[in-house]
Amino acid sequence: MEFEEIYRTYFNDVFRYIRRLSNNEHIAEEITADTFFKAMRSLNSFRGDCDIRVWLCQIAKNNYLTYLKKSGKADSTEDVELLNIPDSNETVEEQLVKKEEAMQIQKLLHHIPEPYKEVFMWRVFADLSFKQIGQIFNKSENWACVTYHRARTKIKEKMEEINYEK
Repeated sequence: MEFEEIYRTYFNDVFRYIRRLSNNEHIAEEITADTFFKAMRSLNSFRGDCDIRVWLCQIAKNNYLTYLKKSGKADSTEDVELLNIPDSNETVEEQLVKKEEAMQIQKLLHHIPEPYKEVFMWRVFADLSFKQIGQIFNKSENWACVTYHRARTKIKEKMEEINYEK
């Protein structure tokens, strides 16, 4: 596959992934551009062990983490916005409840151990399939699915504890 074709095919996926992580269009543009620059330079080293989209998202994630370190932000999950684009049929109250829940999930992600946290983030933020996530970790599709569901269960349990304490 030619690099131009890779760029055209995967640019939007990488941009949306970083846009979700950073919640900032300008940062997403910069990180995405840098990602494709680095990918172009190292395309020869791409072994094909995983889907090229997964490889590009890994480069993008590393670029974003480097950006966070350079900008003085210690934890990448602080800037991650878990909310999807609001549904126009939702009331303001429903949107606020969703936003509060998303903020709780963000805080809980700090306390979820690896690999649960990263599998959850790949699934939710990059919208990767379980097969692709398994490839990232050199594990099976089933392992990725089970790990994701365990992460969700851990988050739900913590949220229930928080809501019970209120």
